[in-house]
Amino acid sequence: MYMRVLALMLSLLLFAPVIGAQSGEESWRANEVDISQWDDGPVLEGSPMDFPIPGNPVVMMEVDYQPGHLQSRVQGEIVIELFEQWAPNTTANMIMHVELTIYDGIFFHRVIDDFVTQSGDPTCKTVGVYPITNAECGSGGDGHTLDLEHHENLSHVDGAIGMARSQDPNSADSQWYIAETEAHNLDPENREDEGYATFGIVRNGMSHVRAIAEVPTTDDPSGTEIQNPASSAGRPLYEAKIISVTMAGVVPYAEEEPVVSESGFSEAIIAVGSIFLLGLIVAGVLYYLKNQPDIIEVEKVEEETYDAELLDG
Repeated sequence: MYMRVLALMLSLLLFAPVIGAQSGEESWRANEVDISQWDDGPVLEGSPMDFPIPGNPVVMMEVDYQPGHLQSRVQGEIVIELFEQWAPNTTANMIMHVELTIYDGIFFHRVIDDFVTQSGDPTCKTVGVYPITNAECGSGGDGHTLDLEHHENLSHVDGAIGMARSQDPNSADSQWYIAETEAHNLDPENREDEGYATFGIVRNGMSHVRAIAEVPTTDDPSGTEIQNPASSAGRPLYEAKIISVTMAGVVPYAEEEPVVSESGFSEAIIAVGSIFLLGLIVAGVLYYLKNQPDIIEVEKVEEETYDAELLDG
């Protein structure tokens, strides 16, 4: 009995830190991605978006596309950092859709060379043979709109990811686009319709973004680099498919200056408090079990004394 109780208490004590660390936190946040492999990024222009920020979420997108006529299909990965501290609502919206896997298996339904590549519509999936798809492709979403969110540090630099919307500034849903070059004409200060919301940037795989933007389209079948001006269609002639989109982890924290969020600090306090409480419980149980034989022995002596008194009487 003594050993069983002790083993149970020790098990709770050992697993307490794990329970405290994972409560209310996505498991992927524990993974720090290897940024040393990021060697295929966008052109930098002195923006606050230029360099990775420790702790920011990182999205991994696997793509499969045919760059041009009579060319073999290409598979690759596009890595995107999300600026959670500057666009918390838009970032949360993207993470939610990624975790719901609504982007898996869809295709880029609109590509415009020297402008953007657009996707994120869950209805844009090939039905049978491409380009056969759902009639709603290009205008679909999950039905939950998002208020327009801006921050002074975010703009349409090369490789920026932003939210597609209708004429209503607060109509963004699940669709997004990647700027294949700088597109500051979409920034709010350069427009009269409040502009478009950016919330991340491509960190690796920008060559795939540029190649997809140059895929021949229904309104630009030549696929040459200087074509496709301000098209409203831009449907690729060959499927540019998103195989999957996953949360890869977070930008690594600096070893000398670990970043701890307020929620993380609170969870750490709870974990330490849980360990302390369990320690008190273990100590109490051990004290009780240690003194239990003495209690039994006292009761036994008192019982024998009582029996002897009865016999003497």
